[in-house]
Amino acid sequence: MANVRYKLLIVEDDVDVAEMITAYFRAQGYEVMTVNWGEDGVRACQTFHPDLAILDIRLPDIDGYEVARRLRGDRRTAHVPIIFLTEKRERADKLQGLELGADDYITKPFDIQELRLRVRNALQRISQGSLTNPISGLPEGRLVDEHLGSVLQTDRVGLLLVSLENLDAFREMYGFVASDDVLRAFSVIIQNTMNELGIPDHFLGHLGPADFVLTVPSANVSLLHERLQSRLTQSLDYFYPLKDREQMLNRPDRLAVRIVEINPLRGRFSGVDQLKVELLRIRH
Repeated sequence: MANVRYKLLIVEDDVDVAEMITAYFRAQGYEVMTVNWGEDGVRACQTFHPDLAILDIRLPDIDGYEVARRLRGDRRTAHVPIIFLTEKRERADKLQGLELGADDYITKPFDIQELRLRVRNALQRISQGSLTNPISGLPEGRLVDEHLGSVLQTDRVGLLLVSLENLDAFREMYGFVASDDVLRAFSVIIQNTMNELGIPDHFLGHLGPADFVLTVPSANVSLLHERLQSRLTQSLDYFYPLKDREQMLNRPDRLAVRIVEINPLRGRFSGVDQLKVELLRIRH
């Protein structure tokens, strides 16, 4: 991918971190511009026209959220993918970033190889029109929005939001390769469960990196909800190495499954945007 000569904008006030990221991505063949202030980041995005921006949240002047807000509000920069790089770990911080349209969120200290893969995946999604998730191969982005728009006013259709919680904590413990394997296995279990139940006219896609949205006939929603809750919960132990399973049982950052059910969909939302905001609110 680096042979395409993608352009990255780094907005980071920690000089050591900024220099490390810049040197690494330049060595990978990317064209990189680095600034240390939020206001400079906004201006650089308008003139440098990056393919992707990596934003620290804690900056000396305006914070990364405000930088993202301004980028999203300017038609020249509204579609630039954003990866937040920050020390903040609270759900409220992540939710704020997602609401601003961030494509990803990485906490410090981070693995530079993981950051490289996150950048690569985000650029792949853009080059492919954000049609499929690079890990699971399932629809995301525009394909999911188009499908949800088509079923919102359809009779006898329900929705399940299936979330794999604490995947970030798992990634910090075992690395990005292991976390990708978990996400891939999680998606396969969902698909196999729907197929085994013989549910007609179903749809499965990503609402977020670890959030899956399913639409199925209303008559199948409750049974599918029950079956997925059981199967996915039972699978969680096997994602951990055998030596760690017992100690992970009661930890608050252990992998967990959360399923939200909306049945039926018809008449409850004015459009896809309202539905997605409500799902994010319930999810977090």
